[in-house]
Parts: sequence; structure tokens; C-alpha cells
Amino acid sequence: MKNKSYKSLFLGVCTAIVASTSYALIVPEKAKSNFDSNPQPLPAIHSEASALIISSPVVSPTQEKAKLEFNTFTHKIKKGESLSVIFSKLNLSKKDLHSITHANDLGKQFASIRPGKSLVVNTDVDGLLQQLIYQKNSIDTLEATRSNDGTFDIEIISKPTERRINNAHATINSSLFIDGKEAGLSDKTIMQLANIFAWDIDFALSLRKGDQFTVVYEELFADGKKIDSGNIISAEFVNQHHSFTAVRFEDKNGNASYFTPEGKSMRKAFLRTPVDFARISSRFNLKRKHPVLNRIRAHKGVDYAARTGTKIKTTGDGKIIFRGRKGGYGRVVIVQHGQKYSTLYAHMSNFRKGQRAGSHVKQGDIIGYVGKSGLATGSHLHYEFRVNGVHRNPLTVKLPHAEPIKDSLLAEFKERTQPLLTKLNSAKASNLIARHP
Repeated sequence: MKNKSYKSLFLGVCTAIVASTSYALIVPEKAKSNFDSNPQPLPAIHSEASALIISSPVVSPTQEKAKLEFNTFTHKIKKGESLSVIFSKLNLSKKDLHSITHANDLGKQFASIRPGKSLVVNTDVDGLLQQLIYQKNSIDTLEATRSNDGTFDIEIISKPTERRINNAHATINSSLFIDGKEAGLSDKTIMQLANIFAWDIDFALSLRKGDQFTVVYEELFADGKKIDSGNIISAEFVNQHHSFTAVRFEDKNGNASYFTPEGKSMRKAFLRTPVDFARISSRFNLKRKHPVLNRIRAHKGVDYAARTGTKIKTTGDGKIIFRGRKGGYGRVVIVQHGQKYSTLYAHMSNFRKGQRAGSHVKQGDIIGYVGKSGLATGSHLHYEFRVNGVHRNPLTVKLPHAEPIKDSLLAEFKERTQPLLTKLNSAKASNLIARHP
């Protein structure tokens, strides 16, 4: 009887505990209504079940080891090293190399790695390549990442950039390059400026002390730091009291070029000079005495004195019809420009690789390098310009123009370029005030 009483008492206590616990888990209707209208945090309920729900996923010893022993190598690319050579040096699979370079068009860019830059290589504990990273420039990084099926996903990761507008003004005292640098322009922007006006101004011959330029251009920023110069959006160059103004216009297809405010193209069918910032050492002269042969021999072109290895540009679109040695001319390239025009470039130290007779070239393409091959007393480029087979003076021959803005686009052109010209005029006014307070 006594044992029966204790048993009843024990069962009663257990029932009360279970009931109490169950009640705590049930929200009364009144409390539920208040909870819906004015949410109140419920007290945390700790249990083994809740602990299991919030715990981290179970990681196998193999996965943990792989995570801890993931290897990263940084390889600085040396001159003459290809991706294939680097893979061999790092004992990486040539099969992976093929998979990366043939994955898509982006994968092919790994074949264009440059000396001085670095490749970051991530491998697993077994030495299997997992990721290949190449920073192309301060904005773009090329990444190849192994996927689950063993192939590689290739993508370019680009930092977000901000474009800011800046301007500069300079007066020529010594040279475009030196005075441009003193005005705060980068080498890239100075070359852009020269290229924009290259059809109207011969920077080797026509530049004069006192000439001036004003330029409005973009600067690119990433993470709050300037990383590069962007496009020139408008510019003016005053050369020997003649003013030339250019504004950038991009059509709906993304093709950009420079035009006058009236819509005429700054570009002509030919550049005036095939080398940048070179000095003219001998002009077009049909009665000149040859410096080597020491007799009167017509000089049917212009000589540009420049250091050996200086890049030579084709002055117009065309097709290479001769590439080789030609007597006293030494190493020569002749380019045919349609039916009417041809140009000749002589005394080269070397030709550009990858070109041959029959290759098509665009205006400004590099075709060779200055030298003194053939009958030459010093390093220079001999340049000839022919019209219907007749030699003409490259410095004075009238050059055909490129196409202007189409009449159907003229209204849109003026609407879109007017703000750019306004920025140019504001920059000119600000610089004028600064010089004459």
C-alpha cells in the first residue's frame, strides 16, 4: 500500500511536469492574437534538436585537409616565356593548358601574357590546378576556374571604374611631349592628341614655339585612385596661328572618331608622317647630291632622322605589295592604297613580324622599324608618296579626306557634341583667366 502511494505520487509529479512543459510550448489564443498584431520575441528554447539545426555542416577529414593544404604560387613572367613553358616549369598538366586556352575566346587571352606581369596559380594537395589568375591591367583580371566536370570556366573580373573629366592647356616652348608632360598629361593622352591632329599638323616639321593647345579628357579611377587616362573628348590646337578643333563622336555601333564642330572628319586618307616626333634630315629635292654616291641624284621622298628601332607606321589603309630588300633602299615595304596611291618606306632595320606581301594594313599599323640598311649614312626612314606612279612631295601633296558625318546624323551629332565643345570653351576661358588675372 505504501509502495502504491509512492508510485501514484511519482506518476502525478511526472504528469504535472509534462503538462507544464506542454503548456509552455502552446501559445494561448489571446497571446497569439497579441503576437500577430504586435510581435514580441519569444524566449529562446534550448534543446538538443535546436543545437543540431544551427550547427556547422560536417566536414570530412579529407575536405578539411584539402582546405588547409591548398597551395598558391605566384610566377613572375620572364621574357620569352609562354604559358606552355610556365606550365612545364610548374609541373602542371598540358591537358589543363589546352582546356583553358580552348575554353572560349577569353581563354585565348591567356596566350597573350606579357613579361613583367604575374600569374597566380592555385592547386589542391595533389598538385591539380584549380585556378589560374592573370591581372591584365589595373582594371581587368582574367580567371580560369576548374568546374566539377573537370573543365575550366573563364571570365574577366573588372573593377568598377569612375570616369572624371579633366582639362589641360599648354604653350609650346620645346616640344609637344615635354610641354604636354609639364601640363600634367600622361604619355597616352599626348599620343592621342598627336594622333587626332596628325592629318593637319606635321609635328616633326610644323610645330613652332608659341603654338598652343587645350584638351578636355577623361581620367579613370578605381577604389578612389587614378588608374589610367581615358579618351580625349574635345581639343583645340593652334599651330602657326591656324586653329584646329576636334570633338569625339561615337555612333550607335560603338565606332568612335574625331570631327570638326561642323561634322567634317579630322581623319584623312593619309597621315602626313609615318614616324612620331622625328626630325626631317632631307627633303624632297629632284637635284640633291647623294651623300654616299657623291653625285646629283633626285631625292624623291623625305628622310626622317630617328633612332634605330623607332616604329614606322603605314600612312594609309592598303595592301603590302613588296616586302624585302631593294638595292640602295635596303629593307623596304611598299603599300598600295587603292588604284591611285602608293607609299614606300626604306632603310628599315627590321620588318614587323606576321606581315608579308599581300597583307592588308590599316592606317597607323606598324610595318617596320627605323634603321640604316642599304645606302645610308645614318639611322633614318626614307618615305615616298606616289600618285598614279609619279613621285610627289609628301609634305605638300594634297591629301584626300575621309567621309564626313552623314546628313541624316548631323542633327544628332551637333546635339551630342555641343556639351563637349562647351567644356572645351570653358577650359580655354579658365586658362585664359589664369594667365591674365
